[in-house]
Amino acid sequence: MLLADDEAMIRSGIRAILARQPGMDVVAEAADGPAAVELARLHRPDVVLLDIQMPRLDGLAAATRMYRDRPGTAVIMLTTFGEDDFITRALHEGASGFLLKADDPRELLNGVRAVAAGGAYLSPKVAARVIGVLRAGRPPHEPPSRHVVEKLTKREHDVLALLGAGLSNAEIGAELFLVEGTVKAHVSAILSKLGVRNRVEAAIAAHEAGVVERP
Repeated sequence: MLLADDEAMIRSGIRAILARQPGMDVVAEAADGPAAVELARLHRPDVVLLDIQMPRLDGLAAATRMYRDRPGTAVIMLTTFGEDDFITRALHEGASGFLLKADDPRELLNGVRAVAAGGAYLSPKVAARVIGVLRAGRPPHEPPSRHVVEKLTKREHDVLALLGAGLSNAEIGAELFLVEGTVKAHVSAILSKLGVRNRVEAAIAAHEAGVVERP
């Protein structure tokens, strides 16, 4: 895992939380955007914890370069309150997760586990803020997500609820007693029916519709 934040105390705190968890090893740390990009290229971490606002190159630009070098990079954006524009931009850039720096440490661990397993993760506070931003910019005639979700079959609804909770396809399959290939097919159908591009946008729809069943 790569940890990138310009505040040494934040890095230290996150590193201490992760150090107590088996398999969550911080292989490198960066204090600015260019260093984060170079260290990601060098170490090829499975997960990058990336501050949205950093010196010399912000987290969004750094993430874009990481995706270019390694399209499968799973990036969790670390944000603070008041960064709504950054959050929505990061969503469109393909971030795998969003966490507030003020979140409970359990959210950090949940997020890392989710994206490392191929899922997407939104801490509840971030989900609420993203939903608020999206609603503010939505045309009055556009139906809310709960109506769009009604297009789904019962099984797709169940899959969406678990996807919104941050579970990977394998974990969803275990929960619903489905093979992973079947879950992938359901996820593809969900993305199409909801008109979203990726798992994070589907997770936002799940939170907005109130179908997320697990913390």
